[in-house]
Amino acid sequence: MTPRLLVLLLVLTLAACGGDDDGSSETQDSSVGCETADPAEPKDVGNLKAPTELLDEDTTYRLKVETNCGPFTITLDQASAPNTTASLVALTRDGFFDGIGFHRVAPGFVIQGGDPTAGGAGGPGYSTVDPPSKDALYTRGVVAMAKTPEEPRGTAGSQFFVVTGGDIGLPPDYAIVGQVTEGMETVLEIDDLGVGDGPPATPVVMEKVTVEES
Repeated sequence: MTPRLLVLLLVLTLAACGGDDDGSSETQDSSVGCETADPAEPKDVGNLKAPTELLDEDTTYRLKVETNCGPFTITLDQASAPNTTASLVALTRDGFFDGIGFHRVAPGFVIQGGDPTAGGAGGPGYSTVDPPSKDALYTRGVVAMAKTPEEPRGTAGSQFFVVTGGDIGLPPDYAIVGQVTEGMETVLEIDDLGVGDGPPATPVVMEKVTVEES
C-alpha cells in the first residue's frame, strides 16, 4: 500500500502561486520561481541495510536539501528519533536522495518525498521504528516520516514529509525527525505547486542532499 498519512479526508483548495520571475521562461517556472526539472525516474538504490550505529548525541546534524525550487535545511532531532535520524544521515551520505522527487504535495498540509520508485510506494528496503511522544504535534516546519496505516507507530523508511499547515492535527503516529530551520520559503513555494493531494503541478526534485555537522 502506498505510504500515505493516516488522516481524515480533507477538502483542499489549490493555493495561489507566487514568487519571483527572473524573466527567463526557458529555465524558470514563472509561477513560483522554480527551475524546470524533468520528472524523477525510478532509482535503483541497491540492497541497503539499516545502520547499526546511532548519531553522536552531542553533535548537531543538518540535511541540506537542494531542489529545483531552491534550498532548505532540516535540523535533525536524534533524541526524538535516534534510529531514523541515523538512517537518514547514512542514506544521505550514500547519495540516496539525490535525484528523488516530491511525489505528493497537499497544499496547506504537507509536501512528501523520498521514494526511490517515484510512485509513492518505495523505500530503502528496510525500516526503523521511533514512536513519537503521545503529545507530539505536527506543526509548520516539522519533518516526520510517512508510513502505511498497517505499520506500527513510528515506523519509517525513506519517505518524509514537511508540514506546511499551522497544525494539521495528525495523531502521534509518525516519527518526528526534525525541523526546517532554513529555507521554509522554498518549502512553501513547493506547497504552492500542489493540485489537490497528489503530484505537484510541475516536477520538484531533490538535486543534491548533503549532511552538515557542528
